[in-house]
Amino acid sequence: MPTPVVPPSHSADVVLPLQPRLPACSERVIVVGASTGGTEALKLLLLPLPAHTPPILIAQHMPELFTKSFAERLDAICKLQVKEAEHGERLRPGCAYVAPGHSHLLLALGPAGYTCVLSQAPAVNRHRPAVDVLFRSAANVGGGNVVGVILTGMGRDGAVGMREMHDAGAYTLAQDEATSVVYGMPKEAIAMGGVDEVLPLKDIAPRLLALCARRD
Repeated sequence: MPTPVVPPSHSADVVLPLQPRLPACSERVIVVGASTGGTEALKLLLLPLPAHTPPILIAQHMPELFTKSFAERLDAICKLQVKEAEHGERLRPGCAYVAPGHSHLLLALGPAGYTCVLSQAPAVNRHRPAVDVLFRSAANVGGGNVVGVILTGMGRDGAVGMREMHDAGAYTLAQDEATSVVYGMPKEAIAMGGVDEVLPLKDIAPRLLALCARRD
């Protein structure tokens, strides 16, 4: 039997350097990373959120054939608009942007405010989209405007990026072990020292709303 081909494991450095700077605007942004068990966790996270919620960027490990239909299914049941992210689009409140399965999703700052950027740079932590890439981009341009969330998932993707966001001034949340399908990603992020609060899944949405209201 031939040996399976395993993609090389790169850090987020292959996509963008770590260069945090003071945010040039005051918009609030939520960034979320998830893997194994994440499709159901994301549904339960997004369902309670009202249409005025700040924009949400989501990196969920998922093959590219499924991300568009996944976003459409969430859009049909959520108060938020949920869509597959497009390169260069302006972020809008009340909208959640799911990374396409073929690209990294990055938070960027354009002339009119925050935007989505897609990158087909090499896989990071064997994933594209990678949570570490989204989180690093948020650390670079969002700083204290960002609330970061890491949900259930296998491995350690997002742990380094969450610490980078935390160090840049973001407030960070992790799903607890009891409600995670796999506790790998939240556990690794906590071990890296980048998590401000550990919460059951059902408590994350109301905490996000409280944090965003407090920060406005």
